[in-house]
Amino acid sequence: MSCFRKDAGISEEELLAVVEKLNQDPDIDGFIVQLPLPDHLDEHKITLAIDPSKDVDGFHPVNIGRMALGLPCYLPATPCGIVQMLSRYDIPTSGKEVVVIGRSNIVGTPISILLSRKDKVGNATVTLCHSRTTDLLEHTRRADIIIASVGRPNTVTADMVKEGVVIIDVGINRVEDSEAAKGYRLVGDVDFEGVSAKASYITPVPGGVGQMTVVSLLMNTFSASKREIYG
Repeated sequence: MSCFRKDAGISEEELLAVVEKLNQDPDIDGFIVQLPLPDHLDEHKITLAIDPSKDVDGFHPVNIGRMALGLPCYLPATPCGIVQMLSRYDIPTSGKEVVVIGRSNIVGTPISILLSRKDKVGNATVTLCHSRTTDLLEHTRRADIIIASVGRPNTVTADMVKEGVVIIDVGINRVEDSEAAKGYRLVGDVDFEGVSAKASYITPVPGGVGQMTVVSLLMNTFSASKREIYG
C-alpha cells in the first residue's frame, strides 16, 4: 500500500498525470484520490480520469451507472458500509420508510439508489431530503430508518423521530470543547444523547460509519486485486 502526497498547489495537469500513471501501472490494483480537492481543481474531471477498473472509491460514472442498474461494480465506500451494517445487524429494509438527509454524490444519492433497488438490503421506500425540503419533520417522523449526511451538528433531534427508529449517522463535525485535549470533539449530525433514547439502533460518532467506510474501501481493493468485476 502506498500514499502519494502532493502539495495543495499542484496543478490540474500534474494531478491528472499522477492519475494516468497509476492507471497504467500493472502493479496497482486500485486507488483513490482523496476528496475534497483544493478549489482550483475540478473534482469531476479528476474522477473521470480514473480507470473505472481501479476506481475503488466507486465514484466514476461507470461504477455509479452499474450500481444503478444492479450490475457488479465497486460501490461507493460509505454507502457500501451502511448496507453492510444493515445486513449484518439483520435490520429489515423491505417495505420500510427510509429518509436520507443530504444528497451528496458521495453518500446521499448513492445510498438512496441502493436502498430502493430490488435486493436483499433494499426494496425500501426512500425519500431523499435536502436543503430545499420544505418540511423535514413531516418526513423524519414517519421514517423507520434515517440516514443523516449533511455535515451539520444536531440536524436530527429527538422530537423529529418516532420510537424504534434506526439511525445511521454519517456526519463528522468538530464542536468546541474546552475540556477536550484538542479543544474540540467530534459529533455527528444527530443529537446522540436525545435520539438514542428513542432509537432501536443508532451509530456513534466517532466509531460508527467511518470505520465501515475504511472496511469497504479495503473490500473493493481486494476485489480489484482478484479482477472479480472487470476481469
